[in-house]
Amino acid sequence: MSATDDQKVTLGNYIALAFAVVFFSGLLQSNEWYGVFDFTTLNGTFGSIAGGGMFRGAGGDGARDGFLFALTLVPTCMFALGMINVLEHYGALKAARKLLSPLLRPLMGLPGSAGLALIGSLQNTDTGAGLTKNLVEDGELNQEETEIFTAFQFSAGATIVNFFSSGAVLFTLTNADGSLAVPTSIGLTVAIMFIFKIVGANILRLVLKAQGNKVNAQTKAA
Repeated sequence: MSATDDQKVTLGNYIALAFAVVFFSGLLQSNEWYGVFDFTTLNGTFGSIAGGGMFRGAGGDGARDGFLFALTLVPTCMFALGMINVLEHYGALKAARKLLSPLLRPLMGLPGSAGLALIGSLQNTDTGAGLTKNLVEDGELNQEETEIFTAFQFSAGATIVNFFSSGAVLFTLTNADGSLAVPTSIGLTVAIMFIFKIVGANILRLVLKAQGNKVNAQTKAA
């Protein structure tokens, strides 16, 4: 997008971006009325089959079980991409590009348009993957940026949902003397995971840069 287009960001674009951030962040995940503004809540769950089993059943293996697992990912990806297309129509990506580029460029070498996919990946790995694929196909991310962004997402995937659904229980455990078994806060733990996701992305960024410099040197020598 040209600099001229960047100047055309309107208040409505920022409102669309704010909605997207809240929608994909998981902040409103709840069974209350405001849950209708949350991606995970609206994404829902599959019903159970006879005996209380889940959609995939139990004890499956091989290609058949793999197919059913892949089938469970389709609604999530379709819903996420559909919402992004609607939000993109209202200028959310344009606003993200303008607001987040000054942050993401120096931090990880990524364009601001990757911001929504970044937020989505913290809640759901399939959402992050689907939105990243969309960015690549739209030309928002080049090959190097895609690899760096993938490194960020791969480390501690779906950080917020996975941590608060399973890891947070560790902070309720106590030792025999009544002291906490994990002597730290939930906020600090999440911060450490997020920081090292950025560190991991930058390690790959340095590796790719070193490889690029090596190739350029070899080309010049030839």
